[in-house]
This record gives sequence, structure tokens and C-alpha cells, in this order.
Amino acid sequence: MEDQAVCCYRHPERETGVSCTRCDRPICPECMVSASVGFHCPECAGGAHASGGGGSSGSGLRRPASTQPRTIAGGSLASDPRLITKILLAINVLVWVVVLSNGNQMINDWAMVGEWPPSDSGFAPVQGVAEGEWYRLLTATFLHEEAFHIAFNMLSLWWLGAPLEAALGRVRFLALYLLSALGGSALSYLLADASQASLGASGAIFGLLGATAVLMRRLNYDMRPVVILLALNLVFTFAWSDIAWQAHIGGLIVGTAVAYGMVHAPRERRDLVQAGTCVAVFLVILGTVLLRTAQLTG
Repeated sequence: MEDQAVCCYRHPERETGVSCTRCDRPICPECMVSASVGFHCPECAGGAHASGGGGSSGSGLRRPASTQPRTIAGGSLASDPRLITKILLAINVLVWVVVLSNGNQMINDWAMVGEWPPSDSGFAPVQGVAEGEWYRLLTATFLHEEAFHIAFNMLSLWWLGAPLEAALGRVRFLALYLLSALGGSALSYLLADASQASLGASGAIFGLLGATAVLMRRLNYDMRPVVILLALNLVFTFAWSDIAWQAHIGGLIVGTAVAYGMVHAPRERRDLVQAGTCVAVFLVILGTVLLRTAQLTG
């Protein structure tokens, strides 16, 4: 006889393998509140918070009045757990609209270019990351040209970003997104043709995909859907010659590493480990950029 899927009591459409340690009701990442042992549902967390100042709960658990409910990664619970995802979506769409109305000028100024040799390409000979335009590593990740390109990336950002932001919290999710974007640009800068321009949020999206896999593994979810999705995206990445696969792989590696540090950090030193993970990843990205710049400038 097959086991019946267990779903979150507040979101019946979401399967979960985690239950509240106080009332034993199943809860999804959005509903999880980190506790000293396991996770609590929002109701139990609220009750523990209310009773922390004077009385005791039925299970004998007392919590300080200053204790706030937290996400699985230690982030603060927000009234809108998808705010950063919405802002990133809005920025990408706004930049795309400006690109459409402004021709190729913004692409020329913001795209990820390592170094442009003198040519009739329309780019000045001194343009590129190697010439000090490091901002291109980030600005390129908000640029799109074709409608299908931004549509695919923004749908992926919403599908992957919204639950990740709810599970990690706003600050941690934003750090994950930006580091994944930079990681994709850095690997593209290191391995791709220096005069090849690239753009798009795909590196950041692959970082979110890697982070989703880490989170699902941490929560003991069924890994098959995310593994299949990742495999399909990798096939598409290498099947088309005009896709900057370096950006995809770089974002995937960075997103996986950052997410692992966030959700597996020990509770006692969680903030320190998470910050240390982000700093370490950023230093690796910085070292990669410096190395490639030294190669190009000689």
C-alpha cells in the first residue's frame, strides 16, 4: 500500500516531511519557525512567544519575551515573504523596457564584457571588466534583450525565488541571489572569450535552483523533481551554442555553496557561519576576477 503524501496544514497543496515539534502538525518551509529543538508552526511559536513573559506553555517550554519567530535559516518572518522576489522581478522588467526604448546603448554600457580589442564593433577599445569596469559583472545580470529570454528567467525567479525567500528570509535570500549572479559572471569572465558579451539573469536563476536542491535535501523532501529540473536545464545549457554555459555553472556552484552554509549552519553560531560563508564565496569570486584581469592585462 502506498504512503499517503503529507501536506502542510496551512498550505494543503505543499508536501512536506517536517512537523511542528509541539503540536506535530506538518509544516512547509514558509510556515517553519526555528526553535531550540526542531521547528514550530506559527501558532505554537506565537503561543510560546506570548507565554514567555510570564506563564508557561502546556509542554513546559518557556521562551524569552524578546525571542522572535525565525525561518529555517534564522531570518525574521515578514508580513510579505516574497517582497525581495517582487522587487527583483520589477527591476529586471523595468531595465528590459528601458533597453527596448533605448536601443543598444545600455547593452553596450552594461553587458558583461571582459575586454574589447580595437575593432569596428561599436565598443571602445578600453571597455570591459579588465579595464576597470567591474560593475558589468552585476549590471549584466539585470539585462535582457529577447522577450522569451526575460520571460523564462522571470518565471523561474518567481517559481524558485518566492519559496526560497520565505524559507531563508529577505536578507539571506538577497545575498544568495546577488552572489549567484556575481558567481555566474565571474566564471564567464574567467573561461569565456574576453570579447564575448553576455547578459541575463540565468546565472542567478541557476543559483536559486542549486539552493532549492539544498533546501529540499535539508527538509528531507523528495529530490526527484528538482533533480529532473536541474538535469533538463543543464541539457538546454549545453545544447545551444549561444548560451553562456559558464554563467549557468558559476551561478549553480555559488548558489549551492551559499545555501548549504545558510541552512546547515549550527544554531549557536548561525549568523557567524552564514556571514562567513557569504564572505568566503565573495572572496573566491573576487580572486577569480583578479586572476582573469591579470591574465588579460599581462
